Order: sequence, then structure tokens, then C-alpha cells
Amino acid sequence: MSLLEIKDLHVQAGDREILKGVTFSMEEGETCVLFGPNGSGKSTLLASIMGYGQTKITSGHIFFKGQDITQMTVDQRARLGIGMMMQRPPNVTGVRLGDLVKVTAANGHGCTGHEAEFKMEDFMDRDINVGFSGGEIKRSELLQLSAQAPDFVMLDEPESGVDLENIGLIGRKVHELIYGSTTCGRPVQRVSALVITHTGQILDYIGADRAYIMIDGTIRCSGRPGELLKDIKENGYGDCKSCRTNVKIL
Repeated sequence: MSLLEIKDLHVQAGDREILKGVTFSMEEGETCVLFGPNGSGKSTLLASIMGYGQTKITSGHIFFKGQDITQMTVDQRARLGIGMMMQRPPNVTGVRLGDLVKVTAANGHGCTGHEAEFKMEDFMDRDINVGFSGGEIKRSELLQLSAQAPDFVMLDEPESGVDLENIGLIGRKVHELIYGSTTCGRPVQRVSALVITHTGQILDYIGADRAYIMIDGTIRCSGRPGELLKDIKENGYGDCKSCRTNVKIL
């Protein structure tokens, strides 16, 4: 049984269909990368798995740990062990980052007191994301995920908006999040991950098992991450050899 299974998923935003029959699955402990041009539906797919309400599932199903979660709420999915790092999370005024981390840790399997590892010790009394830089937002999101300690993480462009000074820290923390660490005395355990990337920079820090290319709301092909990234860089999405032949190298 797959950890995550998506069957013929159709999703629309307003009157426009964004996902047009997405089908794929992920195994426990697997890390997959999702490539695709802007506007192809990558972020919509992650939001649909997490249950965010800005889009509407019109048909198809999402299964996690054997359960149909298609109609579950965000908090129900989080309790099952799904966590997400958004590309552009909203500002949350009136809620301190430190309070959110404490609540998240209490409801999950993580712990508090490790904000210094993320260089966030001066942000714990501040409203979430208010006045944060791009790199600070990414570190805040990773701190929250660390406190949640999910079984399955989704990362939407973890390297975007991050300067060269911060990319190493972000990459190391993403690696620890996926492959486990000894933080809080928890046993080292690899979690499953689905990662959106445009640049491929994050692949310098994680060992992805498989990659998918999404174009116009559908999965066009899958293959080895390094090979697909090289194909995209050389030929672009419009003339990607793997997409043209629909080759699947699993």
C-alpha cells in the first residue's frame, strides 16, 4: 500500500480547471521532486493534498495511509501526519511565532527550544511573517514543520527567495527534516517528501528518488531527478525529450 495515492484528480479555481486528471503515488520514505513551468498546477496540487480551501476538487480522490482524505479538513490531515511549507505563506497578525511553535509541538511529535538552530531566536515574540525577509520566512516555516514532525512533508520551492548566505542553512534543515535528526531525543527516521523546485538547488542537499514533470495540469512524465533536470536545462519544457516521448523511467 502506497503512503500517498492520487487518482484522477481534477481541481478548479473559480471557473478555471487547474488540475486535469493527476494520477500518481508515493511510497513510505520516498522523496519525489516536482518540476514544471509557472502556472502548470504544481502549487495547486500541494494545496489540494493539504486541503487548503482556495481551490475545489471536482472529481478524483486522495488517499493517505490507506484513508480517503479528499474531504478532510486541514487540521485532520495535519493530525494524520501531513505537513507543508508554503512558497508564500500569509502574514498572521496577532499571533506570535513562539506561541504557534508551542501549540504545533504539543499537537504533533516535535518539541520546542531549538529556534537558535534556525536563527529564529529573535523572532519568537513577533507576529508570524510580519516584516520577515524571504529567507526568514523559509526558516520560520521549517521551524514550524520541525515542531510538527510530520510523516509526510511537502515543500513548495524551499530555495526561492533565499540568499546565498541562507541557502546552506535552509538546505541542511530540509535534509534533517526529511532524513531525521536526534533533536529532542527522537529516533532518526526518514519521512516522505514531495518537493517543488525550479532551480534544482535543493537537490544539492537531498537525495531525491524520483522526479515528475507537470505541464498544463497533468503529469507528463517521470524519471530520475538528475536526468530530468538536465533535460529541462538543455531543452526547456517545450522541447523536453522525456515529455515528448512520455518516457517513464521508474
